[in-house]
Amino acid sequence: MEKINAVITGVGGYVPDYILTNQELSTMVDTTDEWIMTRIGIKERRILKGEGLGASYMGTKAVKELLQKTGVKPSEIEAVICATSTSDHVFPATAALIAENSGIKNAFGYDVQAACAGFLVAMYTAANYIESGRHKKVIVVAAEKMSAMVDYTDRATCPLFGDGAAAVLVESTTENLGMLDALLHTDGSGACHLQLPAGGSVFPASHETVDKRMHYIYQEGQAVFKNAVRDMSDVSEEIMKRNNLTENDLAWFIPHQANLRIIDAVANRMNVSKDKVKINIEKYGNTSACTLPICLWEMDNDKQLKKGDNLILSTFGAGFTWGAMYLKWGYDSK
Repeated sequence: MEKINAVITGVGGYVPDYILTNQELSTMVDTTDEWIMTRIGIKERRILKGEGLGASYMGTKAVKELLQKTGVKPSEIEAVICATSTSDHVFPATAALIAENSGIKNAFGYDVQAACAGFLVAMYTAANYIESGRHKKVIVVAAEKMSAMVDYTDRATCPLFGDGAAAVLVESTTENLGMLDALLHTDGSGACHLQLPAGGSVFPASHETVDKRMHYIYQEGQAVFKNAVRDMSDVSEEIMKRNNLTENDLAWFIPHQANLRIIDAVANRMNVSKDKVKINIEKYGNTSACTLPICLWEMDNDKQLKKGDNLILSTFGAGFTWGAMYLKWGYDSK
């Protein structure tokens, strides 16, 4: 029996129209374009405006574009896995809302919450469904309204984050394509360095938690930077080594878009030339679980991906949770 691999056969995406520039941000908090560009490398980020609009709105846009581009009918989809830290509600799952709004009626769906590492965790899960032979078409969608948890009085964190969504169709193949390997790690001792302190079962919403501004992102930047550089470098190098890949074999290295200095440090440690590193952080900021699939969406639209290309995706997020994935791209971008 031939081995079944899980391959991405299409990418859809969506980013809001509203662009929050560094110039506008400098009128809201004590910062400047030079300060942000020097330390973070972000020029602008997209922000979802409109009452009653959340992650599912953007996720639905991405999934609808994906279905349109691939020509796949909603009835053919068997599962929808949504990676998000900014779900519309505690429950129901944002995946359920996206499926409903996309006309997907024959699928089960649920959310994955692994912060910025969410897409890789969801993709790994989908690949295992496909490789088992039980499912043939699974959608992985990442959707984040990070602006909903950003404190725009905190100059250290408010320049970092943006909103967006992207989705991939994962199908079965017997070709040597798709997800060929993955390494995922979690170290819960890092939880204290990056978290949303309130809103869960430990500190439910109250006047006190609101007054203490506990419903906004808390980050200890130095600890996150240090761990992100080390862990993303190590796991990416490990997955390349165990698959006998060198820098020459690599078409693209696609890192989580959290901070340009992190991206540069990781690429330098791996000795990957900059022309092979996908970077779009200057346009979108950190969209958490969406950064990797938004990169794939852009590259697909720009016809930068060819069938058989070796890609390494690497990520790091709260938890701490981090990982890398080896993909052999499944089709020529059209």
